[in-house]
Amino acid sequence: QVRLVESGGGLVQAGESLRLSCMPSQRTFNSFAMGWFRQAPGKEREFVAAISGSGPTSLISGILKDRFTISKDKNENTVTLQMNRLTPEDTAVYYCAARSSGIPSDLPRSYVHWGQGTQVTVST
Repeated sequence: QVRLVESGGGLVQAGESLRLSCMPSQRTFNSFAMGWFRQAPGKEREFVAAISGSGPTSLISGILKDRFTISKDKNENTVTLQMNRLTPEDTAVYYCAARSSGIPSDLPRSYVHWGQGTQVTVST
């Protein structure tokens, strides 16, 4: 059973930063694209960012690209989402996901493995 373990969520004030990490349970995931999605209460799951299996290609949501970045550390087997200048609208559960392909995607249905999610709450 493949597991994706997210960490780094929490409560912050508007304007602050958070760094989320996702660690797959298997090192073979270095070959697969990884993504971050978020879901706020009463809303659909929303694409945040994704990165290719090899690491150099990334996608960022157009509304977030000025504040969020995604990176991959192959040695640590970790995918990181850096979130800056957070606003209350960023409050959501953030999910890490993995594809069976090395090509990043912004479509939730193209991801086959999902983490349990980590809560991010931004206060005013």
